[in-house]
Amino acid sequence: MTLWSALLIASIVCVALKTVGYLIPPKWLEAPRPMRIADLLTVALLAALVAVQTLGAGQAIVVDARVPAVLVAAGLLMLRAPFLVVVAAAALTAALLRLWGWAV
Repeated sequence: MTLWSALLIASIVCVALKTVGYLIPPKWLEAPRPMRIADLLTVALLAALVAVQTLGAGQAIVVDARVPAVLVAAGLLMLRAPFLVVVAAAALTAALLRLWGWAV
């Protein structure tokens, strides 16, 4: 299978899934269980993304300057700091740790 054929197949699958979404009756999606699943799925996917981006390096798990930076960001978010302050503090934490040679 070439890259172009894989791309075309993936595109067709995406369009088919979107079309199926339009065909589902709205009352099925407005029921309490699907709404709760959708809410929990969103949180789970975001948590997985943060974990993979923080600890992942290819196929390995790496603990470097990103871990303390995420912990600083989480602490500031718990204190309800403004988002720009959270981002700046996390970036500064990672930059200083890398400058001091703690992690790559």
